Amino acid sequence: MKTLFKSMVDLELSLRDTLAQAHKKFYANLRNEQGDVPGWVLVVLMTTGLVTAIWTIAAPRLSAILRNSLDAMNGIR
Repeated sequence: MKTLFKSMVDLELSLRDTLAQAHKKFYANLRNEQGDVPGWVLVVLMTTGLVTAIWTIAAPRLSAILRNSLDAMNGIR
């Protein structure tokens, strides 16, 4: 019975040690992580530019489609 208890205690201590090491390693990696901020800024600016350009070109046609649809709905009554 004592050997079983001792092996369980040893297992618990081993698990605690392993978890503590994993915890330290995780937070060390987290502190060293550096984001690619200029890359994300470039992606956001390019996306904004594309949406603005497409919207500028498509806005008159989309407005006409919406206006025609609403006019057609008024005629259903």
